[in-house]
Amino acid sequence: MKRNLVKMFEETIRKNWDLPAFSNYKGETYKYSDVADKIVFLHHLFRNMGIKRGDKISVIGINSTNWAIVYLSVVTYGAVIVPILPDFKPADIHHIVNHSDSVLFFAADTIFENLDETSMPNLPAIFSLTDLSVLHSNKKNLNIIIEKTEKSYLEKYDGKLTAEKLEFDEVNNSELVSIIYTSGTTGFSKGVMLLHNNLAANIVFAQEHMPLQPGETIVSFLPVAHVFGCVFEFLFPVTCGCHITFLGKIPSPKVLIKAFDEIHPRLILSVPLVIEKIYKKQVKPTLEKGSMKILLKIPFMRKVIYKKVNAKLTEVFGGNFREIVIGGAALNEEVEQFLRNIGFRYTVGYGMTECAPLISYTSCKDFKKASTGQIVDTMEVKIDSKDPYNEVGEILVRGENVMCGYYKYEDASKEALDTDGWLHTGDLGVIDKENFIFIKGRCKSMILGPSGKNIYPEEIEAKLNNMPFVMESIIIEKDGKLIALVYPDMEAVDTNKVSERELVNIMTDNRKQLNLHLPGYMNITRIEIYPEEFEKTPKKSIKRFLYAT
Repeated sequence: MKRNLVKMFEETIRKNWDLPAFSNYKGETYKYSDVADKIVFLHHLFRNMGIKRGDKISVIGINSTNWAIVYLSVVTYGAVIVPILPDFKPADIHHIVNHSDSVLFFAADTIFENLDETSMPNLPAIFSLTDLSVLHSNKKNLNIIIEKTEKSYLEKYDGKLTAEKLEFDEVNNSELVSIIYTSGTTGFSKGVMLLHNNLAANIVFAQEHMPLQPGETIVSFLPVAHVFGCVFEFLFPVTCGCHITFLGKIPSPKVLIKAFDEIHPRLILSVPLVIEKIYKKQVKPTLEKGSMKILLKIPFMRKVIYKKVNAKLTEVFGGNFREIVIGGAALNEEVEQFLRNIGFRYTVGYGMTECAPLISYTSCKDFKKASTGQIVDTMEVKIDSKDPYNEVGEILVRGENVMCGYYKYEDASKEALDTDGWLHTGDLGVIDKENFIFIKGRCKSMILGPSGKNIYPEEIEAKLNNMPFVMESIIIEKDGKLIALVYPDMEAVDTNKVSERELVNIMTDNRKQLNLHLPGYMNITRIEIYPEEFEKTPKKSIKRFLYAT
C-alpha cells in the first residue's frame, strides 16, 4: 500500500500555498491557496446536497483549471470521479452518466448545449464547468443550498482558510477513486475501476523516477479524461507543487510549439503522433536537402550537424525539459533511430487504463532502443510463452497498479483478470533478462487516435455493418487516417442491379452518415471496396493482421 492519495494532495496544497497551481493557456491563474478555497467550497456543497462518500460524479470538458479543481474536489471528498472524453457523442455521454450511476454532473457549456437532460433522469443537478453555475436541476431547493454554502463554507475555518488549517477527511487507499470508460458506445462500454492506491502507486513511482520541483512548469495537452494525461500531466505534478498550464485546445504541432516556447515545461508527455509530425515537418525536409545529405555522409560533419539539430529540436520543445516520455503506441522506427542518433532526451513507456496507467518505464539515460522500458517496481510481468526472452507471447502483469475490475461487467473482469491476479493485456511481446519489455504487436485491435485517444474498430464496424449494401467491414489505419475496407453485400447488389459507380456513391453516403454518429477522432476518411470475403479464423473472426498496414 502506497502513501495515502488524499493526504498527498492535502500536503502539497499546504506546502505550496502561495505558488501558482493551475492556469488556462492565455487565461487566469490560480494559486494553490485558490485551489484549496474552491475544494473546500465544493466539499461543503456536496455535503449540503447529500452527496455521500462513494457516490459517482461525472465531469466532461476540455483541459481546464475548473476541470482539475472539480477532479481534486471529488477525489479528496471520497466520492468517485467519472471523467468523460469531450469527443463522445451525446448518446454516449448519456449512457456513461447513467451506467456509472452518477448523482452529479459537471459539464462544459458547449457540450451541455447538445445534451438532453431528460435522458439522464437520475441526476439531481448539472453544473457548468465554465463557472460552476447551475445548468439544470431536479432539486427544488438547490439555489437555497448554494446560497447557504457560499455563506457558511468557511465557518469551521473562522472565515479565513489558511494552509495550517486545511485538512481533508481521511479516505483509505483501498477505496474506489475513479471509473474511466474506455469507450462510449453502449455495447462496448467498459468502465475501468481504479482504486486510490492504483493512482498513488503511479504517482509515487513518478516522484521517485521523474523528479519535479515546486514551481516548475508543465503543459497539459493530452486529454485529462484519459489516464495517461491525467496522472502524468496533472496529478503527479500537483503532488510536486508544479505550475500546470492547461492548453485547452487541439494540440496541433504549431500550437504546441508556441506553448512550449512560452512556458518552457520541465517534463513533457507525448504520444508518438506528435513527435512524428514534428520530425516530418520540422526536421526531415532540412536533412533531405541535397547539400545536407552530402555533409551527413562525412563522419565529422555528421556529428556537428546532429549536435546542432539536437539543440534546435530541444528548443522546439521549450529548451527546459529533463526528458520527453512517449507513450500510448510504438514509436516510428525511423523517428526513433534519428532521435538516438542526435542524442535527444526521450524515452518510451508502456501502460494501459487498467494499470492507471504505468506498466514499464526507464529514464532516457538507461533506455534501450525499441523497448518500452523496464517493468516498474510496483509490478510483475510475465510473457505467456515457453521462452519469454525469445518467443513472443501475451504480456501479463500484476501488482499495485492493476485495476480491481470493470464496473458492472463481471464477465469482462474475469476475462481480463485471472484467478492469480494477472491482468491479460492483450499485447504481444518479449522481455529481456533486465526486464525490459519489447512489444511486438497487439492481439487487441485498438488503434491510438490523436492525443492518445483509444479507438476500438469493432464499435465503428458494428455501425457500418448495418448500413446499406455492407456485408462486413474492417477498420484499419493508414498514414494516421482511419480507412474502412468493405466487402459488399453482393446478393443485394445483384438483386437491386446496382452498378459499380452507384455502389461507390452508396459507400460515400454510408461514410458521411457513419461519421455523423461518431466522435471526430473516430471519423472514417474513406471506404475502400474489398473484392472478396475477408479471411477468417475457425471461430469465424476476421484475421485482422492480414489487412493491417
